[in-house]
Amino acid sequence: MGAARTIRQGNLGKRALRLAEKDGKFYGLADGKVCVEGTDADRVWQQLHDESGKSDPKYFGYSGARSRFLKFFPNGFHSEGYAAQERDYKLAAKNKLDATAPLEMAITGSGYGEAILSAYRATNMLSPFEKTRLQDVFRGPSSDAVIRAAAEFTESADKNSLGRLEAALKPHDCAKWTVVTYLPYLWRPDRHMFLKPEVTKDYAARVGHPFASNYEARLNIDVYASLLDLVERTSRELSDLQPRDRIDIQSFIWVVGDYQEDRDGTYT
Repeated sequence: MGAARTIRQGNLGKRALRLAEKDGKFYGLADGKVCVEGTDADRVWQQLHDESGKSDPKYFGYSGARSRFLKFFPNGFHSEGYAAQERDYKLAAKNKLDATAPLEMAITGSGYGEAILSAYRATNMLSPFEKTRLQDVFRGPSSDAVIRAAAEFTESADKNSLGRLEAALKPHDCAKWTVVTYLPYLWRPDRHMFLKPEVTKDYAARVGHPFASNYEARLNIDVYASLLDLVERTSRELSDLQPRDRIDIQSFIWVVGDYQEDRDGTYT
């Protein structure tokens, strides 16, 4: 195409993506070649990612993700097997957190260290190594500051609140996505998402979402925004399966990315 103004650019895996505008029309280019075009910049950019994602060897799209999930849980989110394997223990951890360290109290309160530590220990979503480090955090002098920062991020979910939470956790070498997203996910599973990096990156590559290339270990609010976009897209794609909250969406991602083909049986 002729001279055009670059609106946005980025990468998806090894592919260089570019959104350009010319004469009021938008063009999505992958490695210099026009793949999609249209009159809505955001839509063209999303379509460009969707089309480019299909070139990843892992790609099987949202339909493939759905088929894989239903192979293990044929009745979807509302089967007894699914609840027992993936949902009930996370919901129990949430209920325990709400009872012992409710969000509205934790954001300004003090003395919730043991309750918060217990919430982290209530699931297998963090590694034993991470849980050991958190024991020092929530039984130490900075416990209240960390908890308040986590509660503030749950309420605000912006760059400043993430920065304050990172600053509180960094001296303990706990400024990790798993630690940062765990409490917001349990406090507000309607709004937040737990980030287990490797399985989530793998899932994003399989459905062709830019989170696969947007992810970085550094606590960057743009990474979290990309994660939430992945969650919203997945929720829309699965609307007929009626996911109740992001506990269901996180479980879906885990099943698609982690369950093995030789897993014993399926669940009704």
